[in-house]
Amino acid sequence: MKSNGWHTLTVESLERELGSDVNNGLTEREAEHRLTTVGPNELPEAPPPSPLKILLAQFSSLIVWVLIGAAVVSGLLQEWIDAAAIVAIVVLNAILGFVQEFRAERSLAALRKLSVATARVIREGVVRSIPARELVPGDLIQVEAGDRIPSDSRLIYATSLKTQEASLTGESTPVSKSAELIPQTEVPLGDRRNMLFMSTIAVSGKGRALVTATGPQTELGKIAAMIHREAQAEQEETPLQRRLEQLGHTLLWLSLAIVVVVFLLGMFRGVPLVMMFLTSVSLAVAAIPEGLPAVVTITLALGVTRMVQRHALIRRLPAVETLGSTTVICSDKTGTLTKNEMTVTRLYLGGEVLTVSGEGYAPVGEIRVDGRPTSKNPYPGLAALLRAGVLCNGAELRQEGSVWQVLGDPTEGAVLVVAAKTGLSKTDLDRENSMLGEVPFDSERKKMSVVSRSASGPVAYVKGAPDVLLCDCTAWMTRDGQITALTEEIRQQILATNRQFASQALRVLGVAMRPLDILPDAYTATSLEHDLTFLGLVGMKDPIRPEAKAAVQTCRTAGIQTVMITGDHKDTAVAIAHDLGILETGAQAISGTELDQLSDDELEKRVVGTAVYARVSAEHKLRVVKAWKQRGAVVAMTGDGVNDAPALKAADIGVAMGITGTDVTKEASDMVITDDNFASIAAAVEEGRAVFDNIRKAVFYLLSCNISEILLMLLATLFALPLPLLPVQILWINLVTDGLPALALAVDPKDPDLMRRPPRPSAEQFLTKERFLMLFAQGSFLALITLGAFVYCLYGMDLNLDRARTLTFTILVMAQLFHAFNNRSDRRSLFEIGLLTNKPLLGAVALSAALQAVIVLTPPIHPIFDVVPFDAEHWLLALGIGILPLVAMEIWKAGLAKKHISSSTPNPEGF
Repeated sequence: MKSNGWHTLTVESLERELGSDVNNGLTEREAEHRLTTVGPNELPEAPPPSPLKILLAQFSSLIVWVLIGAAVVSGLLQEWIDAAAIVAIVVLNAILGFVQEFRAERSLAALRKLSVATARVIREGVVRSIPARELVPGDLIQVEAGDRIPSDSRLIYATSLKTQEASLTGESTPVSKSAELIPQTEVPLGDRRNMLFMSTIAVSGKGRALVTATGPQTELGKIAAMIHREAQAEQEETPLQRRLEQLGHTLLWLSLAIVVVVFLLGMFRGVPLVMMFLTSVSLAVAAIPEGLPAVVTITLALGVTRMVQRHALIRRLPAVETLGSTTVICSDKTGTLTKNEMTVTRLYLGGEVLTVSGEGYAPVGEIRVDGRPTSKNPYPGLAALLRAGVLCNGAELRQEGSVWQVLGDPTEGAVLVVAAKTGLSKTDLDRENSMLGEVPFDSERKKMSVVSRSASGPVAYVKGAPDVLLCDCTAWMTRDGQITALTEEIRQQILATNRQFASQALRVLGVAMRPLDILPDAYTATSLEHDLTFLGLVGMKDPIRPEAKAAVQTCRTAGIQTVMITGDHKDTAVAIAHDLGILETGAQAISGTELDQLSDDELEKRVVGTAVYARVSAEHKLRVVKAWKQRGAVVAMTGDGVNDAPALKAADIGVAMGITGTDVTKEASDMVITDDNFASIAAAVEEGRAVFDNIRKAVFYLLSCNISEILLMLLATLFALPLPLLPVQILWINLVTDGLPALALAVDPKDPDLMRRPPRPSAEQFLTKERFLMLFAQGSFLALITLGAFVYCLYGMDLNLDRARTLTFTILVMAQLFHAFNNRSDRRSLFEIGLLTNKPLLGAVALSAALQAVIVLTPPIHPIFDVVPFDAEHWLLALGIGILPLVAMEIWKAGLAKKHISSSTPNPEGF
């Protein structure tokens, strides 16, 4: 059987290809045989996630294995406190990551939920209801308004049939269907008007169709296959994961180098091998920031909490930081940048254009003439136009709680809403004007007609495409309700207004009427649609979300390019992109048909200059995302429909809409926007950047402190001094004294220029040359003042080794605690930032200092940490030397400010 091109076949060819009968359908025996051959009409379900696999993934980071190695070595040396502390950190990190990521990917299972339970099928000439999973290619099915389409099918009969395909194709308005063949082979899904697609919804009319594909062979099934392929592909690391992995390699080699260098130095000096091994291991322990994984995980978790408050639900922890690295947002239009609620914005009648305020389905707003609102009792011409639009209408406007909804065609619903803004109710008008007959809309006539009994007699109301409708009009109604002859001049004026509305991306309906002297023998287009009186034009569009334009501008200021990818027509997409500020001078817009003509290499070259993709399929969206990624971009893809799911899965971060988004899209995403507000994406990007800034502050604080410990131990060994710190003291500093301030830096307030910085290059290393030099300088300063203090205690104050070591231990703790304040900003003074703007840091520093005092002043603890008490003057010495790093950095920052470096060079805090 064919896998494509069903829309090009005649009915006879369909019967032959499918081995079916358009009158009687299949026989039961043949249907059973085909079911055995092709399988059930359902999508394959994704295997359930393995909790064990998720847990093991938490141990995939190199830095975690370095920590595990440190714990093993500590255990072999019988340093049980050290080993237990490191193991506790590793386990805590794994638990936090496991809890956050336990929600496994269930995209295919969600796709399965979209399948319908039953279908009306004709077999052996008899209509019956069967489970939809039992449908097979060649079955003859019936569909009516409200049905969910059970399989991909080719129409052989349709009357007034429209389907809502937004979730599959991105088309924002219902699609009119007909049984006529389409001769062109290469036609986008949205333009295959004689085809029905699995899990789309019939919103009006009825039809009969032959099933052409079931289960995995349907268009929905193909999307499921794309999602499956993306899920099976190796998951790419996020920028943060790549940076931390690079850092892990750096720390590993640094640790090994330290061990080798110190061990060789000791052997050269004749120090016993066992002593040098212990010294080397203590230096290796100093090189590893034991608290780093926990600090990063907890910082991400805090970012998740803040994002929830800003309507962004994160499904994977690393996605928080990925948002901060985003360089391109590929956004679906319908329901994301727009409201997906058709709204009338313009009316034309009696030679003048009226504007309509208000957006969406809530009947809130007013109709303005020359900037002045009309009254609730509109003048005759306007009343006649709205009355006709309501009576010639198959939709229904309902309020459920505080939410207004349209049941039926959104285009017709928009007409009901604008009428309700003047107080006209469909319920009241239908009660006063009973319907006598109807000629449903069809795509060939492009019109529909309704005959109603009014107080003055029967009236035919007609609406449809303006250019077609005008051909049937001989008169028109003025603003005051007067009916005059429709001259050629007026006709051209109406057509010009129609073109003007269309150029503004408005969908335009023409409305007309004809009083009937007598009722026709039959309600047909021929008997009703002639000698009409033209009443006016109704222009409507899917309105832009009010906050979307500002959000697009915010993203542009932040160096993020916004790209619109939609299933709508190119002209509509271009107009909306212009309104949003997405399509700027020099940017291009291309259609799905044009996209098909481009190879992957050609597309990769064109993506940078293309801001709009129109009339695209799920596969097109996937190609665009991959093309951007090939150029090294960090891509966020937003969407709400089934057709967006594969692209969301492939993007660096998939962003689903929480209200209008399908289960498929949500399960394929990394983040869900709970209020469907594009502005929330910009807010999430800001939070993502803030999270990375704070991770950077915490990591560099930890590393600068560790460098100070390494240099302190290395220099003491090099100059044949006693060890100034013991391994257990180093671990205490790393886990508690360093760890608590590092966690407090995770909640540091956002910098005011956060969204005015360019995105960080995704390939940039965590430790740039400039950053490493800064770290080395800060760590060296800490090490030198501490080593100087150690030498002074030993030889200047003539203290014994235990007391000198305890004092040196305390001095380094104090120096690192004061140094924590330096890491809040590389360029702004602490007094400019405000000492009290990060109260958790004040608390962490105070608590760490108190804990250090406790272990020095509490005799029972002394054997654990190998410390001894010292006098009050020694405490003053520790504080005096410890504050020097803060004083030095404040002087350095003051020098920067004096030279205006911070305002004339790229921000040194970005990556």
